[in-house]
Amino acid sequence: MTQTGVEARKAALDLIDAVTVSGEMLSEALPRVVRRLEPADRARVQRLATETLRWASRSDRALGPYLRKRPEPRTHNMLRMAVYEICAEGMAAHGVVNSAVTILNAMPETKRQSGLANAVLRKIATAGIDWDGLPLPVLPKWLRKPLVADFGKDVVAAMEAAHCAPVPIDLTPRDGDAAALAKMVDGHVLPTGSVRLHGQRHVSELPGFGEGAWWVQDAAAAIPASVLDPQPGERVLDLCAAPGGKTLQLAAAGADVTAVDVSERRVARLHENLARTRLAADVVVADALEWRPDTHFDAILLDAPCSATGTLRRHPDLPFAKDGSEFPALFALQIALIDAALEMLKPGGRLVYCTCSLLIDEGEEQLRDALDRHPALVVEPAALERPGIDPGWIGEEGGLRLRPDYWPDLGGMDGFFIAQLRKPADA
Repeated sequence: MTQTGVEARKAALDLIDAVTVSGEMLSEALPRVVRRLEPADRARVQRLATETLRWASRSDRALGPYLRKRPEPRTHNMLRMAVYEICAEGMAAHGVVNSAVTILNAMPETKRQSGLANAVLRKIATAGIDWDGLPLPVLPKWLRKPLVADFGKDVVAAMEAAHCAPVPIDLTPRDGDAAALAKMVDGHVLPTGSVRLHGQRHVSELPGFGEGAWWVQDAAAAIPASVLDPQPGERVLDLCAAPGGKTLQLAAAGADVTAVDVSERRVARLHENLARTRLAADVVVADALEWRPDTHFDAILLDAPCSATGTLRRHPDLPFAKDGSEFPALFALQIALIDAALEMLKPGGRLVYCTCSLLIDEGEEQLRDALDRHPALVVEPAALERPGIDPGWIGEEGGLRLRPDYWPDLGGMDGFFIAQLRKPADA
């Protein structure tokens, strides 16, 4: 760390508190918390906060014998982070413990527990804890219960194991030449055509970054645009588009792309990504439920707002920041967005609906309900038959279900649901 260990650890603790106490997502709190840190430290702080949250339940198991009652939340999070550093990362206990005590002493509400933290962490450091022998973290009850009902205990256990595995970085090549990109960045080509990097890498330092030759995009997230299969010159709408990975795919294919998103902050990232990759799209900041084009589109990609439960391996903060109470509103929004997208689609046009969710209610059930509301729609499972897609991943309703426990030997993937619908030509 180029900053002092205390300053960097305090920033990581602030991030963890923002998630577990204030209910923020890490992505929301990160710009505010790390803005004063040197660039070299920001990634380290983010990773420390992320991994502390990922392994919080295992840290709690290690702490259990040494605590008679749960400490004040900030103290508890400080202990979790310190245990993770000592037991998982093998950091020198002396520096970790001293930093923890210093951070706790700096605030009146935690100062009185600094002695407790000092004593507990020194015992942890000498206890010889078998970190890898402790149980893997499991999903919170509000999420685990519906997933077990949908997939069964064994599948959910496999997902939970996948959530604990190292998370790789995937790239999408602008020119579609995955083999050349893999050679350039020392990665390997995945069955679906994305490029997966070996080990931890600084993305901005990789060859081709400045030239916009590729962008970071999980292999599963790259599949919906591939399914839509945009053709040069087609008018294609990307709804809920920011930060723009799918917009870039559509534009790189030669389509005339309109990208719509309601968030000005996220749209700013979309503009940055378009500029770096030297691709073009008509970007609109608007509510997709209210905005309407002058003419219909040939094809539409709707990556609907959802629970994001398919991205848990990348976002272990989600189970702490959410509690499932937002599900009904999300389900209703997805229904409204599907219907709005169909209004903007020309007769005979195609719609790809997708969510980065593991919940059947945001995938298979939404597809069934859409067909009930619009009986003339045609599901096109043949569009899902892409390179690298196991036919067993396509459900009887005609949608593609991706799970984090797929590709275990390749490093896994995010969870997604993807389906293509065709609007009747006489609509």
